[in-house]
Amino acid sequence: MTERRRDFLKMPLAAGAVAIPVGLARNRGIDEYDPGNIKLAHRVSARITDSDLLFMQQIGLRWARVEFGGADVSFDFIKDTQERYGKFGIKIFSGVHYAYRTLDVQLGRAGRDREIESYRTFLRNLGKLGIPVANYDFHPGNTYTTAEVQRRGYTAREFNLADFRAKVEKHMFDREYSADDIWANYTYFFKAVLPVAEEANVKLALHPDDPPVAKMNGVAKLFTHYDGYHRAEQLAGGSKHWGLTFCIGTWSEGGDKMGKNVYEMIADFGGRGKIVDVHFRNVSAPLPHFVETFPDDGYMDMFQVMKALRQVKFSGSAVPDHVPLLAGDTGIRRAGTAYCIANMRAMLRKANQEVG
Repeated sequence: MTERRRDFLKMPLAAGAVAIPVGLARNRGIDEYDPGNIKLAHRVSARITDSDLLFMQQIGLRWARVEFGGADVSFDFIKDTQERYGKFGIKIFSGVHYAYRTLDVQLGRAGRDREIESYRTFLRNLGKLGIPVANYDFHPGNTYTTAEVQRRGYTAREFNLADFRAKVEKHMFDREYSADDIWANYTYFFKAVLPVAEEANVKLALHPDDPPVAKMNGVAKLFTHYDGYHRAEQLAGGSKHWGLTFCIGTWSEGGDKMGKNVYEMIADFGGRGKIVDVHFRNVSAPLPHFVETFPDDGYMDMFQVMKALRQVKFSGSAVPDHVPLLAGDTGIRRAGTAYCIANMRAMLRKANQEVG
């Protein structure tokens, strides 16, 4: 038997067999579904169809960021949504409730305390159900896009700063709002919700302003630069329940004007465990003009981004963002979503192997 085994080991590989390099076999990294790994996810509505949930299950997704909407979001509705997703093997990693986005809150109007209390209740309900993250942003006068264009045959969103200034921009409200105004409103909201998030053990994940333009439609924006995030972190006072929804697309839109580039932000905030989740999006170029692209079709090397996230041991969710439209796509854009997830999965597996 020993001689036969030696002879077998000397034989060439049979046709179709794949040799695994010894070094690779010893350094395969962690499995995609290991708790310490990046969680591939998708951002979808709480009212998504069972058919779309089945599709998500079929492409291997086990996590979701769920948009619960702006109406009253009861504990029972969140629980029912969580259970329905669970039937397809999908857990809710983060939730969004648009009470924070109302103009009463973001412009400091009468009625904001009612909306803030609604959001505080939402945080408590997430905590009771073990949903660890709540996503939010703060840009009441925002314009996201100036046109839809064709790129490589798919339909994507475009932002052209010159077109925005000349054709789109207008005063949205009865007066202009300075950075001091918006900081005062953000501070009022944040100080009201952070203690509840801490009690509920839910992390507040702050999205940057997309696009990172300092003022739009007569309203200043705060989180268009490293300095804005730094000030927000100081306001949080070291709380472990404050962090970033780090949008790679938004940060790439700013190019060299962001104070720190994508990799420096990952090393800084990610290295301290302050990146909670990631929007994994690419763009064609920095401002003043960009098109939102698939991960493999923009100017950022998204594999190096994925690798940088693994190097700081990021273990939150990563979602496709603003998925471009492929032929025949409707609803949650199944073809585009599958394309993004396949790209991200390949990058993550390679990063796992290289980082170990």
